[in-house]
Amino acid sequence: MACEANHLCDTIFSSAIEMPGRLYHQDPRQRPGRRSLPTPQPSGTDTVMHKIHQIYIDGHFVTPHGTEVAPLYNPSTEQVIGEVRLADETDANAAVAAAKRAFASYSRTTKLERIAILKRLTAAFTDRLDDIKTAMTEEYGAVRGIVEGLIPLAPAMFDEAAKLLESYEFEQTRGTTTVSMDPLGVAVAITPWNLSAVFVAQKVANALAAGCTVVVKPSELSALQTQILTEAFDAADLPPGVVNVITGRGATVGDTLTSHPDVAKVDFTGSTGVGQQIMRNAADTFKRLTLELGGKSPTILLDDADIPSAVGAALTSGFLNNGQTCFAGTRILAPESKLDEVLTAIESAMPAFKAGDPTDAATGVGPVVSQTQFDRVQSYIRLGQEEGAHILTGGEGRPEGLDKGWFVKPTVFTGVTNQMRIAREEIFGPVLVVIAYKDEQEAVAVANDTPYGLQAHVFSQDPERARRTAEQLEAGTVLINRIFGDPEAPFGGMKQSGIGRHHHTYGLESYLEPRAITA
Repeated sequence: MACEANHLCDTIFSSAIEMPGRLYHQDPRQRPGRRSLPTPQPSGTDTVMHKIHQIYIDGHFVTPHGTEVAPLYNPSTEQVIGEVRLADETDANAAVAAAKRAFASYSRTTKLERIAILKRLTAAFTDRLDDIKTAMTEEYGAVRGIVEGLIPLAPAMFDEAAKLLESYEFEQTRGTTTVSMDPLGVAVAITPWNLSAVFVAQKVANALAAGCTVVVKPSELSALQTQILTEAFDAADLPPGVVNVITGRGATVGDTLTSHPDVAKVDFTGSTGVGQQIMRNAADTFKRLTLELGGKSPTILLDDADIPSAVGAALTSGFLNNGQTCFAGTRILAPESKLDEVLTAIESAMPAFKAGDPTDAATGVGPVVSQTQFDRVQSYIRLGQEEGAHILTGGEGRPEGLDKGWFVKPTVFTGVTNQMRIAREEIFGPVLVVIAYKDEQEAVAVANDTPYGLQAHVFSQDPERARRTAEQLEAGTVLINRIFGDPEAPFGGMKQSGIGRHHHTYGLESYLEPRAITA
């Protein structure tokens, strides 16, 4: 994700690339030598377009034991666009059993064998990029800049893991001791609906590179995306049971997987509350955990920052993915001496963040994912006013001209103190707050006064001053004059933003256990 703020703005709001017109550009069942794949079929009605009634276990598409069928919505229209049959506890146990059987042989594969698998996955995911992009827009309203700028990271995850394996030594010497880095066992990857392809690829790439087998449990809200990713896994000709994909509720499938005695590792991206429950479930069997959780990231504008440029980057970070990003910079910390200039710059920049149809090149912010999330975000906009904050732009209700869809007005509050709930709680929608500070010391104190610590941003024209400020911030990642980090750097949170790290050797070694043999 190494991407400068200005380049990202160009990418997100570029109108150069046309979206594909249909969800599945190629029927994978027509590929020579492929097994029959259950591509979602039209239901024969105007409202239900896609039926996803199978899961993927032990190298086969199978009908779940679970019988619950959940609707799928297009958040831009509020219309039902499909349905997904959900797995249950029996399916979860079957998936773990398949992964456990596969681990016996897969854990003994060579680096070259794993590299070959990762390269096949790179090709298979690359082949389905257009389909993934279309599904993201249809299923949760991702705008064109997001799908074009970020979704290519999914196949890149497999490619980077393959390159890392070429130089990584699984056997190391420390003094008179031989240290072997051994795969943990069966891993469970639990992913959210936003940027699903990237999260799934990230976790599976690390697990397979390490020699682990995987059970993926995506969100039930991302069933269309999941179907395409599963077809890509199948197209890569993985050994049966190495990757299993089951969609189900967290309270059933999720709890079964995270407490299962045959699961050695859980890698979860999602809310802090669910992360806490996973830790409790994992405690009895001491599972290894990587938890990337919630955030309330600060963006510090120092008084020597280039205000127009810094504000544009801050808004891009805060409204990224329709405000539904764990590392979004939702707290903008502005110096009192430049507050009027900052607020004027925000008002001037807001036209670039127009809410509307995510397929429209002029749209900067699409809908939130569901009616439940729409209601939640609206309640926070009301709460902010009740707490005494002032709306600089945005407010309650849908944007002008939109009478349907779960669209939220991109909203910025001023007159906010860091003790208000809108400044402390993760809203997960396009709602930002501006907090004024007196001096650099207060800015750092306010930035750190949060239970979260996922990411932080500092904007300044003085590199030494920016670095000094960054070194005082309690966050797993601190970015200076940019809003995306380095893909080779560790990514993860401090405090209640999680434990463990992703990316490069940090991600790979989270799936490995050192064994020391001293002669």
